[in-house]
Amino acid sequence: MRRREFLSVALAATGAGVLSRSGPAAAQPLTGKQIRIIVPFPAGGPTDIVARPLAQMLGEALKSIVVIDNRGGAGGSLGADAVAKSAPDGLTLLMATVGTHAINPTLYKTLPYDAVRDFTPICLVAVAPVTIVAHPSQPVSSLADLVALAKRMPGKLNYGSAGAGTPGHLTGEIFKTAAGIDIQHVPYRGSAPAVTDLIAGQIQIMFDPLQSVLAHVQAGRLRAIAVSSKVRSSVLANVPTIAESGYSDFESTAWWGVFAPARLPGALAATLSGEIERIVRSDALRGKLETLGVLPTSLSGSAFADFQQRELAKWGKAVRDSGATVE
Repeated sequence: MRRREFLSVALAATGAGVLSRSGPAAAQPLTGKQIRIIVPFPAGGPTDIVARPLAQMLGEALKSIVVIDNRGGAGGSLGADAVAKSAPDGLTLLMATVGTHAINPTLYKTLPYDAVRDFTPICLVAVAPVTIVAHPSQPVSSLADLVALAKRMPGKLNYGSAGAGTPGHLTGEIFKTAAGIDIQHVPYRGSAPAVTDLIAGQIQIMFDPLQSVLAHVQAGRLRAIAVSSKVRSSVLANVPTIAESGYSDFESTAWWGVFAPARLPGALAATLSGEIERIVRSDALRGKLETLGVLPTSLSGSAFADFQQRELAKWGKAVRDSGATVE
């Protein structure tokens, strides 16, 4: 979905009166409690970057203690499953991703959770493009250079991702098919270790959401080749999109949203949705995320559930078309 489309959907939801701030009385059951937001990837990655400022602001809004619990592994499935099996009391939440809740259900042959049945959708939080980055030692300064290099060395270039089923992994697989190249996927348990190996020259390329690689690009430790959104990112205005680099229909967008376990009581869902939606629309969160190339974008309740259904269909087709699968 394009940036303008995200904004129009969010504005439409606002106009329709989707959950507003719930107020102190509604928040009372959570006041003073410790709330865990499980991030299903290691600290320092793109999901962690979105979750931490949200957690701080949510704790202040609810007058509660909100902590981040990083549980990486299996493309986010381990952390997602932990939330699916938690009590529906509002005290355990998931910072879900397009991977855990739109890609994995088709990518994995078996999954320990059902991405719809086992969760209560709370609020969409943010979206961002996937960025193709390379180690500066690689003789590539454009997507055409990268494709030419890969065709000269079939099967010899390695690309890293935050793990099987993540937006980076699937974007890489779709691009391999679109470009007709053979590059080898190296999955990691999160973005941070993959970025570390890329900077060290252990892998040559990486596909990952913009916020986890931006500082390294700006410092010259990595070279940005292209972004996967339909329009360029304002923080990397000189970096072209994949679409304008010769692949006109190419687009993939990472997103993050908060889910609770299934059967969460309606009053708690309303409280959490209202507070998180208010935070996502605030200048405070926008100021923390937009400089990283992340666009805060809110949809809550049924609007978020409908959005997830569209994403499941879109990414399910992308996975099947790419032929990617994980045992």
